[in-house]
Amino acid sequence: MKLDPKTQHSLFPEESLLREIARQSHLSIGLPKENAEVETRLALTPEGVAIVTEEGHNVFVQRGAGEPMSYSDLQYSEAGAILVDSPTDVFNANIVMKIAPPTIQELHLMRPNSSIFSMLQLSNLSAECIRLMMKKKINAFAYELIKDEQKAFPVVSSISEIEGITAIAIASELMSNEHGGKGLLLGGVAGVTPTEVVILGAGITGTVAARSALALGAQVKIFDHDINKLRKIQHYLGQQVFTSVIHPNVLIRALASADAVIGNLRYINGSERFMVSEDLVKTMKQGAIIIDMSVDQGGCFETSECRSLKNPTFERFGIIHYCVPNLSARVARTTSMALSNIFAPMIIKIGHSGSVKSAIAESSGFRNGAFIYSGVLVNRLIGSYYGIPSNEISLLLAGY
Repeated sequence: MKLDPKTQHSLFPEESLLREIARQSHLSIGLPKENAEVETRLALTPEGVAIVTEEGHNVFVQRGAGEPMSYSDLQYSEAGAILVDSPTDVFNANIVMKIAPPTIQELHLMRPNSSIFSMLQLSNLSAECIRLMMKKKINAFAYELIKDEQKAFPVVSSISEIEGITAIAIASELMSNEHGGKGLLLGGVAGVTPTEVVILGAGITGTVAARSALALGAQVKIFDHDINKLRKIQHYLGQQVFTSVIHPNVLIRALASADAVIGNLRYINGSERFMVSEDLVKTMKQGAIIIDMSVDQGGCFETSECRSLKNPTFERFGIIHYCVPNLSARVARTTSMALSNIFAPMIIKIGHSGSVKSAIAESSGFRNGAFIYSGVLVNRLIGSYYGIPSNEISLLLAGY
């Protein structure tokens, strides 16, 4: 008896799976060693590498890449990675996965028509790098812009949670005598006026930071452009938190009495631009803390300047500023594990699609993360920031 093809397919799922695996492309992924002075995170942990290599893909890891987050070369090797000494071997892969934006020297090592993934830190990325990627027809992706099937930003969400908690920990450190602060305890104790924390931005970072500050006993005030976000955070945290749209008179009073101000308004996804002026910073209390978590996208404060993990703070008008573009790198292992949980399945999906370009064509969420496609700048906001003309990726895909 001759079986119906559909019936036959259902009877042999293992064979069907093997045929499907045989058809998928085998990718080469490069994980270079980051400059530990400015970056300690990595895109894939050994556990993530194991998931990717089990699918038949090759992962090249530069020796010592995992050391800043306490992962050894042996752990990566046992997970199936190919350890290499030269960065050239890593950047020669089809796909290079970094955390910090690529440098000119790194881009020169990359092959034409290859792909690079990294964080979009505009303060650490240059117009020269953009033009070189365009010249080499590289596909460039920003982790922060990639969407999932629910149209959310998974990398932003994961890092925002981590950085919200980290921001409060940093504010607590900076307020203490040990770090040049006024010797305040972030929070409140019986008989002592609690410290005041002002948060600009009611997204995930602001919500988590507010929750952490409230748990310590601090008074928290949250400002945002979006009334819907404020309503949501008020419902989540309860009536003990003060919320307001960014109204100048209300914000001026809040800044004047604040012990710590955390800015985390995001701009690159198209939100309205806002920056606290230098004159407003001057009205703050001496010894107050500013943590600018948007410094990688231009900053929330006019007095901000981008710093590194090794030299994160400076003082301006008697106000202590903490301005680094990668706050979650302070807890590199936790962050890398969270990122690896996102990136490993993403790589497998690219393999199933056959190539990066096929994945771009198939997935609107993945496509949203591309800011250079085949050498063409396809992100309007990035183009505006660097003064480089951009195009719409949909027009480029029309003939794909």
